[in-house]
Amino acid sequence: MHRLIFGSILAALAIPACWSANASDIDASLADQKMLYSTPIREGLTNLYWGDLHLHSRLSADAYSLQTRLTKEQAFEFARGQTVQADNGMPARLRQPLDFLAVTDHAEYLGVYAQIEANDPRLAGWALATEWRALMIKGDMTNLALGFANAIQTSEPEYLTPESLRSSIWSEASAVADKYNEPGLFTAFVGYEWTSMITGDNLHRVVIFKDGADIATQQTPFSAQHSNDPEDLWDALADYEKRTGGEVLAIAHNGNVSNGRMFSPSRENGLPLDASYARKRARWEPVYETTQIKGDGETHPYLSPGDEFADFETWDEGNISLTADKKPKMLQYEYTRSALREGLRHEANLGTNPFKFGLIGSTDSHTGMATTYEDNFFGKFAHDEPSAERTEKLMADQLQEIWKLVSSGLAAVWSEENTRESLFRAIKRREVYATSGTRIQLRFFGGWEYAETDVLQADFASIGYAKGVPMGGDLTRSQDSKAPSFMVAASRDPYGANLDRVQIIKGWLNTSGETQEQVFDVALSDDRSANWLTGKIPPVGNSINTANATYSNSIGAAELTAVWSDPDFDPEQRAFYYARVIQIPTPRWTAYDRKYFGAVIDPKAPDTVQDRAYSSPIWYTP
Repeated sequence: MHRLIFGSILAALAIPACWSANASDIDASLADQKMLYSTPIREGLTNLYWGDLHLHSRLSADAYSLQTRLTKEQAFEFARGQTVQADNGMPARLRQPLDFLAVTDHAEYLGVYAQIEANDPRLAGWALATEWRALMIKGDMTNLALGFANAIQTSEPEYLTPESLRSSIWSEASAVADKYNEPGLFTAFVGYEWTSMITGDNLHRVVIFKDGADIATQQTPFSAQHSNDPEDLWDALADYEKRTGGEVLAIAHNGNVSNGRMFSPSRENGLPLDASYARKRARWEPVYETTQIKGDGETHPYLSPGDEFADFETWDEGNISLTADKKPKMLQYEYTRSALREGLRHEANLGTNPFKFGLIGSTDSHTGMATTYEDNFFGKFAHDEPSAERTEKLMADQLQEIWKLVSSGLAAVWSEENTRESLFRAIKRREVYATSGTRIQLRFFGGWEYAETDVLQADFASIGYAKGVPMGGDLTRSQDSKAPSFMVAASRDPYGANLDRVQIIKGWLNTSGETQEQVFDVALSDDRSANWLTGKIPPVGNSINTANATYSNSIGAAELTAVWSDPDFDPEQRAFYYARVIQIPTPRWTAYDRKYFGAVIDPKAPDTVQDRAYSSPIWYTP
């Protein structure tokens, strides 16, 4: 374990200039899969880019019904560091602009509510639009939102948006992304959200195009009204690529509110997972949104009882609509780590791993503003933007208590350059990671020849690529069947808190066909070590002044690095490894609300948080 000076590690991480700018500055074959996963970039280094791949504007019907009025244009402007006026009247600006953004409004009734209120003549004769307009006039936004939630799961003709209107709105929305896309400076992706919600269970996917509006608009968005089965979505994406020559992918999210559907061993048609399903899912869903505003989805204390950091911003009351309670048996099919474990088992049985995904975070904010810092928490909808009263409300006026909302998250991408093409390639090869909102910088490599001193070198990333594979990659048995080694380097957010520790999480499939997991502490701050009797690591401490909602970096470390080899490696066992970086405790957004608004906070609400980063895994296959 090593601790480096800040300058050397920052140089090795190769952060681009735009990263640190101030706000004022502006079906695939197995062979194809293996090539994509296993071949690292060797022609020059990759740079770290930060973004959000899941954000909503006024074009989303649920956002509009709950008073969001920020446009798609304003969402991009905000992400680029410009000041916008939030719907609560406050001026808002990011501390650091993002490098990329996808505004992914719901495919179902895309832009319709805004057009209803504008009395668009293209809606004439559509009875549903007339009904919804009457609710708007009465100011009955709650029933308007319920109308959207109920209608998106039906394909009856009277509930479908007229195709001409769908097409024109999609064209207009896609053109906005093109307008704000500046290769090399800022990437604006074309995208939307497919909003499958079977009996209130969340199966949502975000759809991201590599292409611009000229290609993406050749097919209108596939919606849950077409089908709420993800296999049909994948078929639609395949059809898009075949017809247009473009490229597209899907990102599943919110497994923690799916009530066991997201990673179920059964397909939505009731049949068990088979090899065809596994290939399709691996092909179309290369990454997974493991953390966002509706709870963190890495793991659950019920699934990982030996992991002291497993209970992090946990949502486990029920499905997304809270229409069905959560049962313990559902949990293993909802969380990232258990899905990765299940993937190993499926691969042994089917020949393909359906859950071989990289990890990202995003916000799923419905305010048009991609905010993630605890001290800049702008909620999920307009009604829970900053105010003294917001913590007394419910999400969407009827769901979770507002204080349960999470500041997460961000998508970090290691890419050659900040362009649609380069970022898209990096996402597909899974050279990405997730954070719960802070800009923790993280490199993670796996190979067979790393020396203890390699991570100390200024060009350690070049060494990482030359001797192994980056996060998201594959390792196979070495000639002498020795254990792989992993090289990890992490630095704190320059505007944020120090680091507590770096861990490597291992999951494997044993000889009995059962999956297991273990957490290894590989780098610790403040010269701590495990207790010789208990094996436990002493806590990093706490520098928080709760009353003032402040903390200091008097504990923890600015950087942590390690070269680690698995002491329990079995060359016959399938396994995965990913890095988790934990910050020191800091005030949670609820503590800031109490301090700066005098807000009355539910006693059950936590005052502190330990933000974190999750790398994409590296898989070992015998």
